[in-house]
Amino acid sequence: MATYADLVFLGGRVVTVDAEFSVASALAVTGGIISAVGGRDDVAPLVGPGTRVVDLQGATLLPGINDSHLHGCAFGMSTPPLSVDLSHPAVSSLADVAEAVQEAVGRVPGGQWITGHGWDTGYLDECVSDPSRLPSRRDLDAVSPDHPVVLYSFSGHATWVNSKALELIGIDRHTVAPPGGAIVVDEDGEPTGLLHEGAQALIQNALPPLSRQERTDAIRSNLATLARLGITSYTEPGLGPGGDGIMRGALGAETLDVYRRLLADGELTARLGVLLLPTGMASTAEEFARTLTALGKPGDADPRRLAILGVKIFADGIVPNKTSWMHEPYVGGGCGSLCVGGETDAERTAEIDVMIRHAHAAGHQLGVHVTGDRACDTVADAFAAAMAEHPRPDARHYVIHGDFLTAHSMKVLAEHGFGVNMNPTIKWTVADMEEEFVGAERAAYAWPYRDAIDAGVRVASGSDAPVTSPDWRQGVATMMLRESKAAGRVSGPEQCIGLAEAIRTYTIDAAWQDFADDWKGSLEPGKVADLCVLDGDLLTADPHDIPEMPVVLTVVDGQVVHDTLRD
Repeated sequence: MATYADLVFLGGRVVTVDAEFSVASALAVTGGIISAVGGRDDVAPLVGPGTRVVDLQGATLLPGINDSHLHGCAFGMSTPPLSVDLSHPAVSSLADVAEAVQEAVGRVPGGQWITGHGWDTGYLDECVSDPSRLPSRRDLDAVSPDHPVVLYSFSGHATWVNSKALELIGIDRHTVAPPGGAIVVDEDGEPTGLLHEGAQALIQNALPPLSRQERTDAIRSNLATLARLGITSYTEPGLGPGGDGIMRGALGAETLDVYRRLLADGELTARLGVLLLPTGMASTAEEFARTLTALGKPGDADPRRLAILGVKIFADGIVPNKTSWMHEPYVGGGCGSLCVGGETDAERTAEIDVMIRHAHAAGHQLGVHVTGDRACDTVADAFAAAMAEHPRPDARHYVIHGDFLTAHSMKVLAEHGFGVNMNPTIKWTVADMEEEFVGAERAAYAWPYRDAIDAGVRVASGSDAPVTSPDWRQGVATMMLRESKAAGRVSGPEQCIGLAEAIRTYTIDAAWQDFADDWKGSLEPGKVADLCVLDGDLLTADPHDIPEMPVVLTVVDGQVVHDTLRD
């Protein structure tokens, strides 16, 4: 008895992302697996009475997109109706932020916390015209004197609160910031309402943690958005005890339990990889090792749908807060530092070495948040030292972000089969702003895609949502053009890469990061049917037009999860 396909695609550009980046015109799916790729004659025998035949009419069929660094629960929590949208272009000034907060105050009972996400001083008029002008509690107090307000920056590395929130939390001029954090104060020594890095824990610890229902609603919202964007896999880069104090516990251990329940209930409409987060910023190696040991190695009910991949460590901060550890000083001075325990650079370097060696020896993949060039060198060398001490084939450790990867870092990563997870949509967002912190030359170099690929480093791309929107189409355009969001200026044209290379970072190379490139990430017979259809011919499109090309169909494991072709 003949076995017919469930889905057949004809008449399009089937971008296989195989080793040759070959392009076919037809594809068939049978039982959740790609059963044929080629031309019309190759799939015609598989068409039966129950087969859905999709005439692509020149549209582009791609492997499902794998956003390899996306905080799903946090992203869901950061978007309306669960939070006030403070991203650009929703707001363009401090006055706009105040107006949005005032509207939220009018919708909720007295005394209830108001939360918002996405503000960025690079897109707030008052801060752009005067870089010394920073958000302040005074910008919020007039519109919300009685409701505590907590507004998270786009980067997740700064939080802005009003006076009521400071009062309830108990932060005043005498409060000492935790190690690795900063409470910004005015000329009189009074808190302005801005808290950076580890100091944000003072706020998080005072907020009620997310309820199970809130986590569930946030993840469902996230999954719906990803389906509309053609994203079929993503990595939650850090869930565990170290995330209990971040965004009301959105990165906490309980979120992983919610994901497992959604999987059991058949609601997990994207494949999920998870890095465990034993500790947050400013932890010691001893604390990290103790917590990691206590976590053990959780089993996976269905590792192709929800897999515990490894462990995340924070090595340093971010450039806009001058907390990335740099070889050369920032504009205005300072080089940042590692954000682990220790009083000196040498002590902190020793701590990060011990953390990495411990996790490596325990058999975990490592994803290390690291942005500054000196920190990148430190982490790459620590990876290599751990491998030398405990040889492990195919460990697939990687640096997360790697904004200022050096030639030395790239050489070490490539020699040992390690990778880097870069963020083109963050590059697009901050390219103009970074010049004031690191100067024009270093800002242009940031996220050196061309150099990393040429050095032989495996490069995956992620949005870091909610830091930026998980729109991979903008990511592809940015990798090809290196144009900035605010001014449209080209930032580091020598780091541009081609379309095929850019697509690989969101598909087969992201699957490599997941230890899954043998069964997903390309359109080849025998691989899972994770697909997306982009209206129009991606291969000939002007890169400037790619962000506006609609995603019209998304398929996960052979099941349609987004479909406008039948609307």
